Amino acid sequence: MLTYQIQAGGQLSGTIQVPGDKSISHRAVMFAALAEGTSEITGFLSGEDCLCTMRAFRAMGVAIEQLGATHLRVRGVGLHGLKAAAAALDLGNSGTSMRLMAGLLSGQRFASELIGDASLSRRPMRRIVEPLRQMGAQIETAERGTAPLRIAAAAQLHAISYASPVASAQVKSGLLLAGLYADGRTEVREPGISRDHTERMLRAFGVQVESGNGFAAVTGGQPLRATDVAVPADISSATFFMVGAAIVPGSEVLLSGVGINPTRHGIIEILRRMGAVIELLNPREVGGEPVADLCIQAPLQLQAIAIGHDLVTLAIDEMPAVFVAAACARGQTVITGAEELRVKESDRIAAMCDGLQTLGIDAMAAADGARITGGVLHGGTVDSCGDHRIAMSFAMAALRSSAPLTILDCANVDTSFPGFADLARRAGLGIAVQPAS
Repeated sequence: MLTYQIQAGGQLSGTIQVPGDKSISHRAVMFAALAEGTSEITGFLSGEDCLCTMRAFRAMGVAIEQLGATHLRVRGVGLHGLKAAAAALDLGNSGTSMRLMAGLLSGQRFASELIGDASLSRRPMRRIVEPLRQMGAQIETAERGTAPLRIAAAAQLHAISYASPVASAQVKSGLLLAGLYADGRTEVREPGISRDHTERMLRAFGVQVESGNGFAAVTGGQPLRATDVAVPADISSATFFMVGAAIVPGSEVLLSGVGINPTRHGIIEILRRMGAVIELLNPREVGGEPVADLCIQAPLQLQAIAIGHDLVTLAIDEMPAVFVAAACARGQTVITGAEELRVKESDRIAAMCDGLQTLGIDAMAAADGARITGGVLHGGTVDSCGDHRIAMSFAMAALRSSAPLTILDCANVDTSFPGFADLARRAGLGIAVQPAS
């Protein structure tokens, strides 16, 4: 248990390099492990979530050398080269690991068990388990459709055409990975746009993938060919500094080498609509992913806006920080279509609204979002509910608070952003980390 103690006020400035993209780091390890040959991964996020993925593949016989904190060499074993782990695969807090590996392991000729921490064990898994069962996978869950997941040794999986009730990159990716082991063409249709990192990276590893708006398909049996992957900086991690800069007049930061995948650039659009000045400098492509340096300047004051489902879909992980931006904006920001926030590492709608109310902000939760009226942030103590994104979002709120903030239960920040407090301190945030008493 760790606590953040944060001084009131301050201003962010300078050039900031945030860690590698978590979503891409997970996939890079998985796909390199399934490839034929040796791949090197640079920019890997050495956060606990991604390390859980790495340890799981090591437990299944994949040789992974850590050449540096962010540099891996993976000796792939091919689609059918994984071996049964000696024990259950512990995926910690990582929903991405569990849902993608559920698909991947459904096609193996050995049994597996996937477990996680208390938070992950509350998260819904039926959304991936049910379509995998349609493909012929034999998976057992806990009574409420949650982890642990027990996956029996597979007979031949069968390709399906699946209409997902939710737009979820994790569900889509899990089904595409299972599709590599299925006979025929597996296709997934979604009601909206979801992240397309899986489609992009599978192509980089030599797999033919069909995709379009709300659609992706893969034909089974295609081998993956080893390739090197350069992981860009994570836009979800960059978001905290983008919001921190945007809420304090006079702030200006430059975030280097950030991934700006079009399925995840919602935070840029949201902050621009609220009045922040954001420039994309030196745009380029790295390993099939668009990347740029982001320069953020604060306006005199952010303006409240309406944020609907279309924007939320492109910024689902960034929404806790958006709540903080809304608390500093003139007027009432209305967020709708964000019910997915209820089933993340915490109920993020409830956690953010409760915390903002503690700090003196009028924040009314709704089933699928919130109404937040900008105002003066007071000091106080906020519970992050063990959720890394809640903790980092409220850390940035201290830049506009009238008194110091204490944020409880911050240890899970290391799941996605190791070194956050040190980097934030260098950028101008008065943050100290203390063991909980």
